[in-house]
Amino acid sequence: MTKKIILALVGVLLLVGSLASVKVLQFQTMFAQGAHFAPPPEPVTTAEVTRDAWQPTLTAVGSLAAVQGVMLNAEVAGTVKRIAFESGASVRAGELLVELDSGVEQAQLRAAVASAELARANLARARDLRVKSMMSQADLDSADAQAKQADAQIDNIRAVIEKKTIRAPFAGHAGIRQVNLGQFLDTGASIVTLQSLDPVYVNFSLPQQRLAQLKTGMTVRVTTDAFPDRNFEGKLTAINPEIDTVTRNVWVQATLANPQNLLRPGMYVDVAAVLPTAETVLTIPATAVLYAPYGDSVFVVEDKKDEKTGAVGKVLNQQFVRLGKTRGDFVAVESGLSAGQTIVTTGVFKLRNGMDVVVDNRLAPDSQISPKPANS
Repeated sequence: MTKKIILALVGVLLLVGSLASVKVLQFQTMFAQGAHFAPPPEPVTTAEVTRDAWQPTLTAVGSLAAVQGVMLNAEVAGTVKRIAFESGASVRAGELLVELDSGVEQAQLRAAVASAELARANLARARDLRVKSMMSQADLDSADAQAKQADAQIDNIRAVIEKKTIRAPFAGHAGIRQVNLGQFLDTGASIVTLQSLDPVYVNFSLPQQRLAQLKTGMTVRVTTDAFPDRNFEGKLTAINPEIDTVTRNVWVQATLANPQNLLRPGMYVDVAAVLPTAETVLTIPATAVLYAPYGDSVFVVEDKKDEKTGAVGKVLNQQFVRLGKTRGDFVAVESGLSAGQTIVTTGVFKLRNGMDVVVDNRLAPDSQISPKPANS
C-alpha cells in the first residue's frame, strides 16, 4: 500500500514538473519576442509652421443702440380717438400716430377765440377814445392787457390740443403699439417705441491700457450670432472722455451702416477694432497644441535614419511653445518653433516623445482663418 502511494506521489511530481517546464519555456519565448517587438509607426496628420501677416484687432463684446430711439408717451391725459399707424410700420417725421379726444378743448378754443375777438374790439375802441382824450391811459393799458391775455388763452388751449395729437418726432420704425381705441391714457402712459435703424451705434468698452491705440475713424468689424455668415463694418466715431472708475475701462462708440435693417437696437455683438499696422506671426492649427498645466507643447515631425538598415523614418520630438493670439482655427506662436517645421495637427493627446510615426494627411482637418461651422 505504501509503495503505491509513493509511486502516485512521484507521478504527480513528474506531471507538475513537466507542466512547470512547459510554462517556463512559454514565458521565455514570450519575453524573447517582447524584447524584439517594435510597435508599428503611428499614423498622424501634419502641417507646416507658416509665417502670416495678421491685422491686429482690439476685441470686445458690444451692444447696439439706435442713433435716435424713444418711447413715445402721452403728455396729457385723454381717451384714444384714433390710431393712425400699424405695429412695425415705417413712419415719416411728423406723421400722425395717435390722436386723443380733444372735444372739450375744441369747445374751450371756440370760447377763447370769441373772448379774444371781444378783447381786441374793446382795445380798438379804447385807443380811439384815448386819442380823443376821453379815456385814461390806465384804462387803455387794462384793455391792452385783456387782449393779450385772451390771445395767450387761445395759445394755451391750442398747445393742449397739439399735445393730444401724437406725431413721429423723426423718421423710423414703430414698435408694437401699447394702446387701443377707446382706452383712457394717464399722463406719461406708454404708446409705442420709435427707433431709427440706419445707421446704428455699437457701444463697447476696452481696458484703459488700449486708450493710446484708439483713434476716431478706425475701422470696426461687427459680427452677431443672429447673422453668423455676415460681417458688418463701420467706423469708430466717439471715445468717452472719462474712464470708468469701477472697471477702469473706456467706453467707445462706433457707427454702422444698416441699410437692410438687419441690426436691431439691444442686440449684443462681437466687436473687433482694427489697428492700422499689420504684424507678422508664426501660425499653427490650434488642434496641434497639447495643453498642459506645466506648459503647452507641440510634436515636431523629424527624419530619423535607422543605423542598421539605413532607412529614413519619421519620429516625434515634443517641443514646448509660448502661444499668442488666436484667430479662427489658428493660433500664433511667439517662441519655440520656426517657419517651415512640420508638426502633428491631430490626436496629440495620445502621442509621446520619440514615437515613430507615418504621415497620412488624407483625413487632415481643413483649418481656416474665418471658419463657418454649420448649424448642429
